Amino acid sequence: MPNPIYSASKTRSNRPGWSLSFRHPLLPDPKGRLGRKVRRGLGTTDTAHADRLVAQMNVLLGNSSWWSRSKRSDASERFSEVVVAAFYDLIPVQPEDSESLREEAMALPTPEDGYSRVLFVGTTGAGKTSLLRQMIGSDPVKDRFPSTAPAKTTIADIEVLQSQGDYFAVVTFFGESHIRTNVEECIVDACLVASDSQTPDTKIAERLLNHRDQKFRLGYVLGDWGAITTAEEEDEFSFDLEPDEPEGDVEGLGSHERTSNRQLLRSLVARIKTIAGRSSEQVSTELGEDFKGTTGANREAFEELIEESIRKDPRFGGLARDIMKSILHRFTFVEKGELERGPTGWPFRWTYVTGNRSDFITQVRWFSSNHWREFGRLLTPVVNGIRVKGPLFPSFSENGSPLVLIDGQGLGHTPDSSSSVTTRVTRRFDTVDVILLVDNAKQPMQAASLSVLRSVAASGHSEKLLLAFTHFDQIKGPALRTQVHKRTHVMDSVRNALSNLSDVLGTSATKTIERNIERKCFMLGGIDRQLSRLPVRPRRYMQNTLTDLVAVCGNAKNRPPQPEAHPSYEYPVYDPTEIAVAVQRAVSRFQEPWLARLGLRAHKIYEKEHWARVKALNRRIATGLADEYGKLKPVADLVDCLMMSLSGFLDEPIVRRNPLGEEQGRRVIDKIKQGVSRELHGLAFHRLVEQHIKEWRNAYELRGKGSTFVRARRIHGIYDEAAPSIGSQVLRPSDSLLKEVRRIVTEAIEVNGGHMRLVVGDRAKAAPAREPKQAPTSSPRSHLANRQHRTDINRQHQASVSQCDRCGRPLVECLADECWRR
Repeated sequence: MPNPIYSASKTRSNRPGWSLSFRHPLLPDPKGRLGRKVRRGLGTTDTAHADRLVAQMNVLLGNSSWWSRSKRSDASERFSEVVVAAFYDLIPVQPEDSESLREEAMALPTPEDGYSRVLFVGTTGAGKTSLLRQMIGSDPVKDRFPSTAPAKTTIADIEVLQSQGDYFAVVTFFGESHIRTNVEECIVDACLVASDSQTPDTKIAERLLNHRDQKFRLGYVLGDWGAITTAEEEDEFSFDLEPDEPEGDVEGLGSHERTSNRQLLRSLVARIKTIAGRSSEQVSTELGEDFKGTTGANREAFEELIEESIRKDPRFGGLARDIMKSILHRFTFVEKGELERGPTGWPFRWTYVTGNRSDFITQVRWFSSNHWREFGRLLTPVVNGIRVKGPLFPSFSENGSPLVLIDGQGLGHTPDSSSSVTTRVTRRFDTVDVILLVDNAKQPMQAASLSVLRSVAASGHSEKLLLAFTHFDQIKGPALRTQVHKRTHVMDSVRNALSNLSDVLGTSATKTIERNIERKCFMLGGIDRQLSRLPVRPRRYMQNTLTDLVAVCGNAKNRPPQPEAHPSYEYPVYDPTEIAVAVQRAVSRFQEPWLARLGLRAHKIYEKEHWARVKALNRRIATGLADEYGKLKPVADLVDCLMMSLSGFLDEPIVRRNPLGEEQGRRVIDKIKQGVSRELHGLAFHRLVEQHIKEWRNAYELRGKGSTFVRARRIHGIYDEAAPSIGSQVLRPSDSLLKEVRRIVTEAIEVNGGHMRLVVGDRAKAAPAREPKQAPTSSPRSHLANRQHRTDINRQHQASVSQCDRCGRPLVECLADECWRR
């Protein structure tokens, strides 16, 4: 399907002067198709000048290489600022853009400033945020900041900078396009369940107010359909023997405001039922079949047709606009601080400074709270980052170095330990001094935690890892009566996890974690409560343990410096032919799960993803909102697979012994891994997203019956070009991937004093005489295998110039769907 041709024109309105009218290639219209109509004033009455501005916009629209926020500075040098603002102001804000906005208002200190940066990582509900509360002295009853809950609560990055002086907060928000996308998906989900006339209003409201990925909760902003209003309406199915702790200072909403919110929700549900009824009736009439009761592929086809009909309904766009207006209206309740807005009126940053702690917590809480009494006015779902600074020190310790504490979204619970860690987390590994993995001691070292361990070890950041096990007090069992028994039980799980990790990554990658493992693990209990409310012995134990944890984090900035390349020797030395084997293994590990997720091949572990989730991923990539959706993380998957394979390669140099000792040699290899991991993030994003943005947009534009399967094939076609298998016929895409990975690995090795050398016979070719003598590290059989592998690679390149047996063209030029994928 060819890309639509976008063009601009000048128009007149009731305002004086000319306006610019065009369809934006990155924004979906109310029907879900890319190309939302935009109208912006040019600020001129001169026809000739307006024509020049229109011509500049047509240059922008005609070249997709300009369609990225990162190109704004380059565009400002070539085009008028009016044109640049009209095009780039509406492009969705990326996480890195919001981080720069926070950095601009409040820069995070570095180790040179005397600070250690601590990154909290862990599964949803493990207790990351509860531990953060303890480390910043936030009272769980009075302050309730940051918010906690068993479900997905922390969806924004929360960064706490401990310092003396006034309290200072910077809050950044998701872009208008991002929120509108979530709102439209909530409306579609609600309409789909409302297509059945028997569905109760409560179920429809639930789908409207809670996004399918459980991160965007519209009910926080608009109000809860079934909110508790009186003390008598408590949970009748509660087994708590003691009353809950007092709720502290909760402002809540007045009865008039709560009633108004409920009236709004009732009207929204009524409009949804009208849209859903008309759309389902229209689709059923066109197909001559009622979709009720259908299952499997037929159900998916019906749902996609109904969704298309819903988005085409003119009332759908009006409903989305009204909800967006309601969200924007909630910002009028922000009475304090400075709220900065973009050209469209959508806020992008809020800042607030005060010397009063209580007032500070109260104001910030509107952007982070999840308390049911405040539903209807909270702005939590539209916030993507909160950075605060002030005397936020723990109550259990008066001494210690100041810290920068970084908490983010919890990792999902997954049964598969090979699941990738989101790139939003792994990109931060380089910038922090401590990676604090928070896990549940009742069920320690499950799949998600193993994924973090694997990612940390493979990327060379093992020395930064600390483990904190929460719910230590809740470990029960006949043989687990004492603290020693409980700790032994948890540590056995840790050692077993490291043993399993060694089977995947090799023993070398886990040695750094295993070293001083007892010192790296902290057992915690009752962190969701005030320490003063605990019994004497548990309180003393918790205070001592938390004090030790804070001290270790504070000393992390004093870690010995990374080794520099030494001019008197060359270490480590690697055989470059092994990189091809590692890349081939990584590609296979990446491709197989995605074939199953897209429904193109059965797999014993991975299941086919619902068409709506695949389409949601497609939409986010096509519109530039994100490169992942829920557990669908193609960029993170490719980074993880490549790093896993390359980690094993980097752990086994052909020259093993470092003249400065084993410990120094381990640090050199870790530094190489860090450099490779850093570059692989950019490589994966470039190959999967930037190089194929047109294909992603074309796949998203597919509509109609059968488009689900075609979209899956198109997406897999992108993966095939971005990460192709290195088989018997080396095509250009696979050759380029291998070259790029080899360049990244070679540069990281050479920067750190290592070298690449081909293996000839039983020694490295042209090995320097100054290398220390050592016993042979591999048998002649392995070197024969290396020579055979190089012969195979040469044959693969020779085969790549042969002709396609279907179209007669050279295989390196044949990229037709019906040819090369076969």
